[in-house]
Amino acid sequence: MASFRTLDQAEVAGKRALVRVDLNVPVQDGKVTDDTRIERIAPTITELAGKGAKVVLLAHFGRPKGKPDADQSLKPIAAATASVLGRPVAFAADCVGPTAEAAIAAMKDGDVLLLENTRFHKGEEENGPDFARALAALGDLYVNDAFSAAHRAHASTEGLAHLLPSYAGRTMQAELDALEKGLGNPARPVVAIVGGAKVSTKIDLLMNLVQKVQALVIGGGMANTFLAARGTDVGKSLCEHDLADTAKQIMIEAATAGCAIILPSDGVVAREFKAGAAHEVVNIGKVPADAMILDVGPATVKTINEWIDRAATLVWNGPLGAFEIAPFDTATVAAARHAAARTRAGKLVSVAGGGDTVAALNHAGVADDFTYVSTAGGAFLEWMEGKALPGVEALKA
Repeated sequence: MASFRTLDQAEVAGKRALVRVDLNVPVQDGKVTDDTRIERIAPTITELAGKGAKVVLLAHFGRPKGKPDADQSLKPIAAATASVLGRPVAFAADCVGPTAEAAIAAMKDGDVLLLENTRFHKGEEENGPDFARALAALGDLYVNDAFSAAHRAHASTEGLAHLLPSYAGRTMQAELDALEKGLGNPARPVVAIVGGAKVSTKIDLLMNLVQKVQALVIGGGMANTFLAARGTDVGKSLCEHDLADTAKQIMIEAATAGCAIILPSDGVVAREFKAGAAHEVVNIGKVPADAMILDVGPATVKTINEWIDRAATLVWNGPLGAFEIAPFDTATVAAARHAAARTRAGKLVSVAGGGDTVAALNHAGVADDFTYVSTAGGAFLEWMEGKALPGVEALKA
């Protein structure tokens, strides 16, 4: 893996540190309802402030389309950030220009300041050189701690890194280390679990994984597309029949690369999708014409757990069934808990990510037991697809 400059190489005392963070958190009635992302960036901010830097936070919020929008201001998030950090966080009503300059000039060493939404300026998403230079003028060094925004070549995520001495923050560093263990230079054998509703959203992901892992478990609605491509009747299940040729090609690529494709051998079927719906377990190939597969069955879970037992590394993206509604969460919970137990025992490196995946692991009560769980949805997915992430590339030493 290419080396990245980290805070271990940075001299920060008395310096203005521009820190790109992810504060795109849920807000309701002016209050942050989930501060997980703030908690993730706290170590970097605390370390920089503790070493005497003036910590200037850059972040986006929502999609204001290049102009100020009071409903998408970061101002309410300053208080939540202060609460998590246990120290004051000042706020400036712009991220460049006189307002930002005056707020930074008033800072003392160890102070923390949050600047207004970078996306209030068109130059942010356009990665405009003038806007990037205006940001750079506010700092002495740049720290990127927002892996979740690293797949965007924006001014505050990529352009700025070329204008100031640049470093990965502790959260970014942890993410990159975990991803390296997941697919970059993993302990083998590697097993990947990919679930979710549709093959169409994960074609690049599946094509990349079959070249890198020893076994690929396919669950969720997308498994139905693969089953149908093999001639199996899946009843009224969610299925992209028009992607049969794509599914076949993925299976051919897997066979050529020596990657085992693990598809469901049984499933939990129901006639309606609601909590507590009447359901039964059937063998794949015997799905009633009027039923839907909403989870993989116990025989499939046993097979998945056996593959987890063989694995040294597990990469997971997407649930195995419709986990939001019981009883169709059974397989996801069972496999997640099995992987967590193997991880706790020191026998497995487990890396997971993606919005539904994080929710599913939290639902199973095991998110804290995995080696690493990424909260970076789009960036994590693009990394799994094998794509270069602009915000990461810019930090390479």
